[in-house]
Amino acid sequence: MNSKRFFTHPLGILASALFATFLWGSAFPFIKLSYAALEIEAHEIGEQMLFAGYRFLLAGLMIVLFFSLLGKRMTFQKASAGTVIKIGVFQTFLQYVCFYIGLSYSTGIQGAIISGSSSFFQLVIAHFYYKDDSFSVRKAIGLSIGFIGVIAVNITRGQLELDFGVGELLLLMAALIYSYGNIMAKEGSRTIDVGYLTAYQMIFGSFGLLIIGIVQTGIMPFSFDGQTIAMLFYLSFLSAAGFLVWNTVMKYNKVGKVSMYMFLIPVFGVLLSGLILGEEIHALVLFGLACVAAGIVIVNRASKEKSGVAKKVS
Repeated sequence: MNSKRFFTHPLGILASALFATFLWGSAFPFIKLSYAALEIEAHEIGEQMLFAGYRFLLAGLMIVLFFSLLGKRMTFQKASAGTVIKIGVFQTFLQYVCFYIGLSYSTGIQGAIISGSSSFFQLVIAHFYYKDDSFSVRKAIGLSIGFIGVIAVNITRGQLELDFGVGELLLLMAALIYSYGNIMAKEGSRTIDVGYLTAYQMIFGSFGLLIIGIVQTGIMPFSFDGQTIAMLFYLSFLSAAGFLVWNTVMKYNKVGKVSMYMFLIPVFGVLLSGLILGEEIHALVLFGLACVAAGIVIVNRASKEKSGVAKKVS
């Protein structure tokens, strides 16, 4: 089975989306562990930017090395510079700048819930970008049920405040920028290899994060040991593998068909934080997971019904 057949088959989409969202969900506990080990506080934006810069630069280099060992040409091509840099600015740099600064002015629970709005933004952007990927009533229902699941998963982690200020606005901007970056990556993959595109957008995106971090804190304010280096390598790996798989899924499928899976990221984040950090896993987490799964089924059932009607008409 070639890559297109795998990534367009329902089981292939499910396996790939679960793999990517599980990896991204695991970032929550490992970032917490890394920050604790490196003594990075919530208000230390410069250190957070620098650590993220290290992470994404290393992630991009991992992809370059991986495909180079497989014999694929991964030398940077000047002709791709404009596309790759634009995607890197949105999918890596601006998203994380808004996210980290926004989170420092907001609460963790609000950050996790607002981040779930990226699925909504992707569906809306796709509605205006692609004629065959409209925002239907069924998608709205599935999206609403999935978002209820995200709220249920996170509501047990602290007090839910209904404030909306600079922090929350920046978190919404991060979700919107990330969603638009995913659409840009989908478009870019029409003419550029996904592995090449993913690697170099991370590398160029990391440069901005590194510059901000270095200006504020210097090039190496951290005291790394074997444990923290291992955590940095794992965070880089999950970014490399997650984005590589996700960008491939986005390349071959309609945005509306796969965006709902992003609701699984905070669900996996809470579950894995419970397992790795010993945080309490409330029964509402299972309810939230059920809601997210139901939302995914509703949205994808809509696309199946539509394709079935199309076959009958033809």
